[in-house]
Amino acid sequence: MQILLVSVIILTILDFYIFSGLKASGIRWVQSRTFGILWWAYSLGLLVGVGLAVYADLPLGVRAVILVALFITFTCKAVYMLILLMDDIRRGAVWVKRLFSRKTRIHELDDPLPEKDEKGISRSAFLTRAGILVAAVPFSGLTWGLVYGGYDYRIRRVKLYLPNLPKAFHGLTIGQISDIHSGSFFNAKSVSGGVDMLLAEKPDVIFFTGDLINSLANEMRDYQDLFSKVKAPLGVFSSLGNHDYGEYYFGKEPSPAKARNLQHVKDTHRVMGWDLLLNEHRALTVNKESIGILGVENWGTGRFPKFGDINKTLQGTEEFPVKLLLSHDPSHWRAQVLDHKDIDVMFSGHTHGMQFGVRLENYQWSPIQYIYKEWAGLYQEGSQRLYVNVGYGFLGYPGRVGILPEITIFELRSEAEPA
Repeated sequence: MQILLVSVIILTILDFYIFSGLKASGIRWVQSRTFGILWWAYSLGLLVGVGLAVYADLPLGVRAVILVALFITFTCKAVYMLILLMDDIRRGAVWVKRLFSRKTRIHELDDPLPEKDEKGISRSAFLTRAGILVAAVPFSGLTWGLVYGGYDYRIRRVKLYLPNLPKAFHGLTIGQISDIHSGSFFNAKSVSGGVDMLLAEKPDVIFFTGDLINSLANEMRDYQDLFSKVKAPLGVFSSLGNHDYGEYYFGKEPSPAKARNLQHVKDTHRVMGWDLLLNEHRALTVNKESIGILGVENWGTGRFPKFGDINKTLQGTEEFPVKLLLSHDPSHWRAQVLDHKDIDVMFSGHTHGMQFGVRLENYQWSPIQYIYKEWAGLYQEGSQRLYVNVGYGFLGYPGRVGILPEITIFELRSEAEPA
């Protein structure tokens, strides 16, 4: 409750600052009493809504609407506030300069800049008006991402060349999805469309690399039957992500409720027919030849849960010529997995590509790259590879801008093509 109270105070102070900047823009309708009433009614209503979304048992759809409104509103206000700060810093610098200038007349100190230039508008008024237009850019982009981006599934195709790949596996296809985050969905029909896209590819085997839910196992209630359709001839293998342990709801300390929730998550994988790998491995066999499918529990650098045990996972895998590892967090690759040279490819998710950025055929950028060195696509270190899927679902902001939801289709090939 204290965090919420402090947040309300800070946001209210920022609202006063931004509101005063808008009033200084000189726009007539902004200076009207009606605008003031609407501004503060919306701001107050949004704060009350956020409090209810956090502490009351509101329907998921209502919570989603409130949190979307908060995210878009805060982003636009933050952009506009930066413009105001730039103008205030500029005005302050001019004021200080004139204060110490012997040529400055005393009456000029009260207003460091003339109110109007030759065209009848002050520089400050111009900046505050321009700030409104600049703030409209993220509003437009985030609204588009909300309406279209969150369910605009894209298939990405990747060939994996593995020199030790048995001939029986040459040409085998793997489908990967990650980060479903079922608690964020509000359009089951669109989610089903993505599942149909995956199944239409007819992969031989499917990997799911963690974060089935946001926090609570019952978030899958309306989607369990839908994802139960995800099947493949050689099976569906899955792993857990940081959200699947319920720590963001129950806290880090063990509790009976937290343990029950995690068990229900594991049961959901089983009911859907997915083979959940918990620091263990399976042999994938085709025509009497086998490769290893390994699955480690979540392990991430920093504050993220570290339940993964790579050494335990590798026990008994010595005879496999190729080892494919499912591990949710890509930071695990550089921190531990690269030390095990016999792991050929690691499949992960987790980053979401921050759900914002640019992703073209030969170029990609997202703010998340300043946190994760490997955040989207295929990476290679020596003979080892990592693939980071940017996710099927979304978290927080219920949409995507530029970094669209991903279904990955891999084709396994040996370095030397068979005769």
